Amino acid sequence: MADPSTFAEIVRMRANDPNPALRFEDETWTGAQFVAECAQRAALMNELRRPGPFHIGIHLDNTPEFLFWLGGAALAGAAIVGINPTRRGPELVRDIEHTDCQWIVSDTTGTDAVAGFTTNHLLLVDSPDGLAQLARHINAPAPTDGVTPETLFLLLFTSGTTGDPKAVRCTQGRLARIAVNVATQYEFTAADVTYQAMPLFHGNALMANWAPALYAGATVALRRKFSARGFSADIHRFGATYFNYVGKALTYILATPETPDDAHNTLTRCFGNEASHRDIAEFQRRFGVTIIEGYGSSEGGAVIAITPDTPPGALGLGREGVTILDPLTKHEKPRAQFDEHGRILNAEAATGEIANLLGGPGFEGYYNNPEADRERVRDGIYWSGDLGYRDAQGFFWFAGRGADWLRVDGENFAAAPVERLLYRFPGVVTAAVYAVADPLSGDAVMATLELAEGHRFDPDTFAEFLSAQPDLGTKWAPRFVRLAPSMPLTGSMKVVKHSLRAESWGCNDPVYVRAERGPLVYELLTPMAATTLAGIYRDHGRENLVPAALN
Repeated sequence: MADPSTFAEIVRMRANDPNPALRFEDETWTGAQFVAECAQRAALMNELRRPGPFHIGIHLDNTPEFLFWLGGAALAGAAIVGINPTRRGPELVRDIEHTDCQWIVSDTTGTDAVAGFTTNHLLLVDSPDGLAQLARHINAPAPTDGVTPETLFLLLFTSGTTGDPKAVRCTQGRLARIAVNVATQYEFTAADVTYQAMPLFHGNALMANWAPALYAGATVALRRKFSARGFSADIHRFGATYFNYVGKALTYILATPETPDDAHNTLTRCFGNEASHRDIAEFQRRFGVTIIEGYGSSEGGAVIAITPDTPPGALGLGREGVTILDPLTKHEKPRAQFDEHGRILNAEAATGEIANLLGGPGFEGYYNNPEADRERVRDGIYWSGDLGYRDAQGFFWFAGRGADWLRVDGENFAAAPVERLLYRFPGVVTAAVYAVADPLSGDAVMATLELAEGHRFDPDTFAEFLSAQPDLGTKWAPRFVRLAPSMPLTGSMKVVKHSLRAESWGCNDPVYVRAERGPLVYELLTPMAATTLAGIYRDHGRENLVPAALN
């Protein structure tokens, strides 16, 4: 049997399936019931369709309605725009208008956020009017034509950690290929129960869970919103065999109290990206599950996969064409060299941008953003925007986002290796390292730390910890250390560094500062000391770089 060429085919494959396709709280839908719900919404979409791009915005939490509209759009040939429900005001307006949504699907809990959009039709799925509109199409047959592999199916917003989110195009053919490949690679079967707590507006949730599960005949156990404290109970309740994650999800699960039941679960495997080596090892120990990490993005232009012999902390080996390039010369960067302590000796020479010489064959472009397209693919090369380096054996190491490059005292280095080191400090839940303006010139290293409940930051202990790290680079010790009760996160659990960088050391959280020269000593930055420090910036003509809170 040939692989399905469209995602609509994958939806229709479950039309007569009596096995569960979806579980949510106390409800269950068989495959047949799920397809019937999708067909009902496909009929409503075709009824409400207006001239112009057939784009529908979904502004919902992780509820069955989100998946019903996704499946319905696949059948109807519409494109779904996943609207991040955490965004508000002008940012939300920008997302909707940029993607030319004909109307917005929401519910009464999200009414306040989307109210007032006079240019867009608003359909509230739990309102009397919304329920009545759907009721007109009960028992509607699933459409069987009008869809090709080239039909646009998803507009997936990037995380927006470094600027305005961009809408990544994903056709029906691309998602169908991903569904088949992931299901095959990770051996999904109809007996699997995949636990879905990542937000459905994010590519990880759809590409690493829902799409392959639907293709394989598996059951998706849907969680309305991610809950670190509810994770273990959910896994037991649903009998989940598979879990996907992105960003800091593992970090927050591990910060919850361990229980004897954690390891006695049905999980067999887990796929995700951007977890620290420390968290991966601890999660595998605590929950008795194999974690498979991979490097990728919604764009799909460069893929790096972990292998059994991948060194701890490395990303793995790149697919054909993936390499590390100098973005200015387009020459391949030399391999990284390390000393006996694992400290990189040639960080500036070896660090470059992760790129694909084949042009990123999986990348289908951004919607309505030709400038971003040109930035992503230049001279036939796909540029990921991420920093990395490669060791002598060919393994890739992540060095941060494109904005995570620091220049301290004339030395260039990336943020990710410093973050990996800070994760060793007892009590650190998550760490973010970024550049802020040095009082005299160039950059200063700033770190924001979120500590586990019950842990207190002691500056002397922290200084001793740093001094004892054999792989601490000569310029890596943070000049400023901010203690945040929680990190600013995107809906996909990624740290929003640009907001941390903008606040710098002029924030409301406690900040410790060390002297530029001399012994490694950290002292609390008091209001008086902050005023004095701001004066040093001004004395050196850097008054425009003083944090806004002190101006």
